[in-house]
Amino acid sequence: MSAWIEMIPDEQADGRLKEMLDNARTPHGTVDTVMRVHSLRPETMNGHVTLYRSVLHSQDNVLPFWFLEVVASYTSILNDCTYSLTHHFMNVRNLLRDQTRSDRIFLALKAHRPEEEFAGKELALLRYAAKLTTSVGKMVKSDFEALKIAGCDDGEILEVNQVCAYFNYSNRLLNGLGATTENDVIGYYREDN
Repeated sequence: MSAWIEMIPDEQADGRLKEMLDNARTPHGTVDTVMRVHSLRPETMNGHVTLYRSVLHSQDNVLPFWFLEVVASYTSILNDCTYSLTHHFMNVRNLLRDQTRSDRIFLALKAHRPEEEFAGKELALLRYAAKLTTSVGKMVKSDFEALKIAGCDDGEILEVNQVCAYFNYSNRLLNGLGATTENDVIGYYREDN
């Protein structure tokens, strides 16, 4: 674990912090730095893990999880958050299980040209996430209407809105506290998933 902020290790945690650390464990059994940076204020960890799981791991989502991870990765690229990009693009790779396509998607997102790999509804959603990240004060009704024209329903729009909003929060948390992936297990999904 590495960050500028003090983080309490498992062996020193007790009470509510121990409970929150146990709740924040990944399928690997670890607590990533993104959650451990909250260790001085366990209730913020509780809110964070609840929000994270509801936007990226809810069975109520209808968009494919790999695509939601693409939205997470693109938002993180636009915010220059290496931590989230490292974790969440690994999730794209693990969920897609297509190294060649994953590489092409990564290059297109890094170049800020999602149109090289996406079209239709997916491209419209990525463009929406980009504007929501970089020009939030300039969002207008026609941005929403463009998504409807592209074939998105309101639930899909909400899913992307929430992933994008969550990653704008998380990216600022991570960059603002100097978090790195040192000693994290990269990616949420285990290879046997």
